[in-house]
Amino acid sequence: MAPHLDLLGSVVTDMARTLDFYRRLGLPVPPGAESEAHVEITLPNGLRLAWDTAEMVRGFHPNWTAPTGSPRAALAFRCADPAEVDRYWAELTEAGHHGELPPWDAFWGQRYAVLHDPDGNGVDLFAAGRRLSGAVSRGRRAADQPPSNARGGTPARSQTSRVRCAWSA
Repeated sequence: MAPHLDLLGSVVTDMARTLDFYRRLGLPVPPGAESEAHVEITLPNGLRLAWDTAEMVRGFHPNWTAPTGSPRAALAFRCADPAEVDRYWAELTEAGHHGELPPWDAFWGQRYAVLHDPDGNGVDLFAAGRRLSGAVSRGRRAADQPPSNARGGTPARSQTSRVRCAWSA
């Protein structure tokens, strides 16, 4: 029998800010968890999410060091509709969380947005949308491109984003 994916964990620098971010996405984070070194929730689909402080991790892995650079993984949240993508984007960025790519209508037929949680982990929001006319699997028109990032003018996320798995709450 193959192993069963049961838990996704993340090491956090500010538990309160991290839990606020995920509460705003509607996750069932228990009240008062901000002061804990380990917080774990179970989503309706059975998948568990856990957050640990760096101090907690160093308690059993003394040589652990925080990764640097761009996120290597992202959680992708399926929203009910394109308006919900826009609403969550607005709520989270207005609360001071980093918006990497504002909502856009992606060539693969989804409304899509990319945020970072307080520790820089990628958090994608998406919903079924309309497939843009003229989109083909091997390329995209200029109008189908994700918005340019603030630093450069080139898309910040590659075409491979469209194959991400969705972990819905």
